[in-house]
Amino acid sequence: MRQIDLGSEFLNYILASGFEPGDTLPTIKDLSSAEHLGISTSKVREQLEVARALGIVEVKSRTGMQLKTFNFAPPVRLAALYAMGQNPDSFEPFNDLRIGIEQSFWHQACYSMTDRSKAIMRDAIVQAQYKLNSHPIRIPFEEHRRFHLAMYTDLDNAFVLGLLEAYWDAYDAVAANHYAEYRYLQEVWRFHQQILDAICTGDFDQAQQHFIDHTRLRRYQPPSESTALHDLDGKEPENE
Repeated sequence: MRQIDLGSEFLNYILASGFEPGDTLPTIKDLSSAEHLGISTSKVREQLEVARALGIVEVKSRTGMQLKTFNFAPPVRLAALYAMGQNPDSFEPFNDLRIGIEQSFWHQACYSMTDRSKAIMRDAIVQAQYKLNSHPIRIPFEEHRRFHLAMYTDLDNAFVLGLLEAYWDAYDAVAANHYAEYRYLQEVWRFHQQILDAICTGDFDQAQQHFIDHTRLRRYQPPSESTALHDLDGKEPENE
């Protein structure tokens, strides 16, 4: 295979040298030498910071610089959050992309799903219902994320999982700034239960239909409406 030019001496060096995840890389001083990259230490540091932002390497005080396992989430997360920082409406097309990906890989994910992943989904439902029935109500952000990611964890596709992980990071950033109706959250988790039940009985088409229906729910309402979470029992919901 022809060597790919990544536009970075540091990243090109990692590929050409055949490092494996977990391997310790040379120090910045050594990398700048003619034996390795032959560029200034300041340029090595600049390229190292880019690699860290992309989730390619990590630097620890005791173990030094190490190559990480490939993860598609960091670059997508960074790009998505930047886009939403420029224009908050950017989340909606990102959400459309996420829905399209989940639907495209739906049956493959269902067929490959392990009992462990189903147990994670079941536990997420239980914990979410507990939070929604608590006083004060707690919004189950983390459970929502765990439920959906568990569906695709067993796929042998780092790009799908990485994009979905980045989506849920973006979702948390956006959802924390909006009010959600209590009845919306109840409906979401009712659909989640139906999705899991259908998957467990092997009716993947019905499970997908429940997923499609739940993505069509209207999530946000003006905070002045009496059904908004912050008005329930005169108490503020707790975000996590």
